[in-house]
Amino acid sequence: MTQIIENLSEVSAQYDAVLCDLWGCLHNGIKPFEAAVTALETFRDAGKIVHLLTNSPRPAHSVYTQLDEIGVPRDLYQGITASGDASRAALASGAYGKKVYHVGPGRDEAFFQGVSTEDFYQGIDVERVSLKEAEGLVCTGLFDDSTETPDDYRALFLEGKTRGLKMLCANPDIQVDRGDKRIYCAGAIAQAYNDMGGEAHNFGKPHPPIYTLAYQRLADIAGHKIAPQHILCIGDGINTDIRGAIGEDLDSLFITGGLAATETGTDGQPDPAKLDSFLANVQLTPTYSMGHLR
Repeated sequence: MTQIIENLSEVSAQYDAVLCDLWGCLHNGIKPFEAAVTALETFRDAGKIVHLLTNSPRPAHSVYTQLDEIGVPRDLYQGITASGDASRAALASGAYGKKVYHVGPGRDEAFFQGVSTEDFYQGIDVERVSLKEAEGLVCTGLFDDSTETPDDYRALFLEGKTRGLKMLCANPDIQVDRGDKRIYCAGAIAQAYNDMGGEAHNFGKPHPPIYTLAYQRLADIAGHKIAPQHILCIGDGINTDIRGAIGEDLDSLFITGGLAATETGTDGQPDPAKLDSFLANVQLTPTYSMGHLR
């Protein structure tokens, strides 16, 4: 059974680092949550590492800029590992061809920048082409997530499936809350493509590649490998953040007031009975739970 806590400080002494999700935990896509910032500042000030682990399809250097624009202070955290980083390495491996069709908004341009020249990504040439010329698909999101749903992509799925095009999904999240509006993410497109008989692969949470990269970056920051029992994963996505943490045998803190606010009856804190029912249904048990990060 998960332990409901009031504050991160109740359990922080046993951890040397946190891997903290962004959307729904630290910010809502528009502004940071003050209580979450304060909680992570307290953790940082105790000499511990705050590392951000996000399913953003953008590479880490672009996420830094995005957080600056939202107002998240850079001195709050020590580094970022993004789904975009792990996905770019997969793209550079050549597994999705050298000519790809990009499914996603123009703001995700940074995903493709440098893939052909940076040594970290093995430096193959990747060209974005029309769908009829493509050897593979790269999905970073919907073309217009403010109006579209996965149903709008059925014709694309049919052509991709018929031609045997594999899809690289750079963000496994199904939905996030932007302000007070819930929008679809790349994970919903990948899921729909698989459901239609296509082949889509994910590299962010809950899948191993993003954690492997995060462990490397944590060790670089700390100057030594941090033992798994001293790492806490924080997130509001039960099937991404929490499933991923459990799969890696890491402790987890489930923020119930994000994506699962209704299901867990969260009003400040989750309703214990509704939380137990929700967790039983998904068959996952986070180490700790709280309404909002504080």
